[in-house]
Amino acid sequence: MSLSFKWWAAIWLFAMTGISATQAGAADQAQVDDIVRKASHAAYYQGVDGKARVDMRIFDAQNRERSREFTILRKDIDDAGDGDQKFYVYFHSPADVSKSAFLVWKHVKGDDDRWLYLPALDLVKRISASDERTSFMGSHFFYEDVSGRTPDEDDHVLLEETDNYYVLKSTPKNAGNVEFAYYKNWVHKTSFIPVKTEFYDASDRAYRTYQATRVEMVDGYQTVTESKMSDTRIGGYTQMRYSKVDYDVDIPEDIFSERYLRSAPRQYLR
Repeated sequence: MSLSFKWWAAIWLFAMTGISATQAGAADQAQVDDIVRKASHAAYYQGVDGKARVDMRIFDAQNRERSREFTILRKDIDDAGDGDQKFYVYFHSPADVSKSAFLVWKHVKGDDDRWLYLPALDLVKRISASDERTSFMGSHFFYEDVSGRTPDEDDHVLLEETDNYYVLKSTPKNAGNVEFAYYKNWVHKTSFIPVKTEFYDASDRAYRTYQATRVEMVDGYQTVTESKMSDTRIGGYTQMRYSKVDYDVDIPEDIFSERYLRSAPRQYLR
């Protein structure tokens, strides 16, 4: 066998190995992206719209408790089930936040639009994109947690696959826009519900943890009915309990407007 033939054979083998590795890598990433998409759908896109009553309990580092009660409405704008959405949150109690309302227009491509109505001042305040990852009404949840983080904002890899969970690591594409270095998600392999999320700082310390502490079947959809968010930087945690959960209730899109921030749609808040 000539040296020339051996040389070309080696080149061919190297090229084929590289192509196979590239194809395998592309297939693996497609699987990861599919898991992420299904997890986002399970967390934020069940049904074409929905509503729920939420009891929120905030515990500070000294275990002192505050409460909030609100109704959240959601409507999908994109029929594909993973596109733009609108959210409306109306606060029933306590007195210092009663009649406050929060509106989100979630855009898969581009920054979300968010408004907060403060009845004591009769003021509609626009929440800038830079404030998305700040406290939602004094809780350990952020404004962004209410409507969800768009999967395309992060790069995702599969760290581990256990009997029950996919463990994913997600790193922001634009690190300057967020306070975390990366986060890990534990996604249930059957329901695709994200049951746990840990946020890490640049020193690889987990400082913020979300847990879905109760999941139930509602109207044929696996639904988180209790959740918890804790933050070691400030101490304490916030619990949310969801009741009166309904899906596919045909909520009109015009409710998700500034007009209804000042004049609540009572028929959908009972």
